[in-house]
Amino acid sequence: MAPSAVDAQAEVPVVTKSAAHREPLKTTGALDAYEHFDVTPTIGREYSNAKIVDLLNAPNSDELLRDLAITISERGVVFFRAQDDLTNDLQKKLILRLGELSGRPATSGLHIHPVLNSEREVEGGNDLEISTISSVGREKYYESVKTEVDGLNTKKQDTSQWHSDIAFEPVPADYSSLRLVKLPKTGGDTLWASGYEIYDRISEPYQAFLETLTATFEQPFFLAAAKHNGFQLYDKPRGSPENVGSTLKAVHPVVRTNPVTGWKSVFPVGAHVKHINGLTSEESKHLLDWFLQLLQQNHDLQVRFKWRSPNDIAIWDNRSVFHTATLDYDGQGDRFGNRAVGLGEKPYLDPQSKSRRAALAERE
Repeated sequence: MAPSAVDAQAEVPVVTKSAAHREPLKTTGALDAYEHFDVTPTIGREYSNAKIVDLLNAPNSDELLRDLAITISERGVVFFRAQDDLTNDLQKKLILRLGELSGRPATSGLHIHPVLNSEREVEGGNDLEISTISSVGREKYYESVKTEVDGLNTKKQDTSQWHSDIAFEPVPADYSSLRLVKLPKTGGDTLWASGYEIYDRISEPYQAFLETLTATFEQPFFLAAAKHNGFQLYDKPRGSPENVGSTLKAVHPVVRTNPVTGWKSVFPVGAHVKHINGLTSEESKHLLDWFLQLLQQNHDLQVRFKWRSPNDIAIWDNRSVFHTATLDYDGQGDRFGNRAVGLGEKPYLDPQSKSRRAALAERE
């Protein structure tokens, strides 16, 4: 019997198509008055002196924040330095407004992480919608499980750290924000990589093939962490009526459209992906390894952010970028931050959407 008859799934989910084409959003230029620079030609922008609180309180706040949302979706990730007057509540407000002003569904709000929420914070906090990103929490809840499962974990490369936030949810993330409030002496940089560019570096016939596929996303490691540490996952609605229960499993298209830009991105990259549906185990592994290889071997589609000051903040669009922390700061002090994550739409592929390069070429 052929391998495909043995390994492939009997029922293959079809790619979700958009019910109606949505025109990409365009900026008004309202943010151009704020000093900024593109960190690389492909991905990343930093606003050198702007204060997010001022944007939230400006008379034209809606216009500024809508332009910021579009900029984040186009550039992948945007950075602000030393936002010392930004509280957790204002950080949440920012993420909510970015989504609302760029077309987020009314049923989508802020995500509640099934593990990293205020029910078990290592360093305090009483807000379920703020995830504490903590070196102490990572060691307590995750590293012991990894070592138990694989005693050679510390000898392995950290390629599996790349991910898009909460891609295992039926309604995954749109905009995420991370504000570090405690920094190690050195190390702990964060990297982002462009899913738009991964798509653009694939030949057109292969792009067309990938657009017919779906992938299953799953996060059983969180279940293992809960069992190992004696707590229950947060199984009530996590920011959307569809994100409920403890299964932590969803099916999404391999190529998805970012509704803000109208650009296509490869989506199943990194830690939350289980397999490509309908393919043999060998074929699925080959594709997933290849996507990760494209990300790793093309460093010009990556950007690396060095956290310099407490309350530096990064905001990114999970629909079209992947990110990873750099776990190189053992012995350098604790790393602690607050993350707010918004939910977007169910991933879909709009047949009328374009690649990033094609869309930018039309602007010239």
